[in-house]
Amino acid sequence: MGEDPLALERQVCFALSIAARSVVAIYRPLLEPMGLTHPQYLVMLALWGRSPLTGKELSGMLALDPGTLTPLLKRLEAAGYLRRDRDRDDERALAVTLTDAGRALRERALEIPPQVVATLGMPVADLESLHAALTRVIAAARQEPS
Repeated sequence: MGEDPLALERQVCFALSIAARSVVAIYRPLLEPMGLTHPQYLVMLALWGRSPLTGKELSGMLALDPGTLTPLLKRLEAAGYLRRDRDRDDERALAVTLTDAGRALRERALEIPPQVVATLGMPVADLESLHAALTRVIAAARQEPS
């Protein structure tokens, strides 16, 4: 008899879930001194890559619905890291822009990736391969059924 197809340890969803929680737990103590949660850090990463962004662009980049994204943006705005204004080109759109404090925070955040790599104790090449594989999984999971 073959292995049980419903065995917990064979489930991709189980491995992804445990891996995600475990890796996010590594970030928590690194982000805490910066006053950021992991979801807020993801917003900041997007904005450090390109600012301003519309709320819709951020929502798409982070795969977050507006109802989840809005409270994150409000907290980051209250912390002084970003501004939310109506887009000059499209009054219906929200423009999210880094403040000077938000841009300055990037310097502190540069310390995070090497600390995560060190904590994981895995070669960078392995992490890059994992990232590529997960990116393929995300793309495959987002495809519409034919």
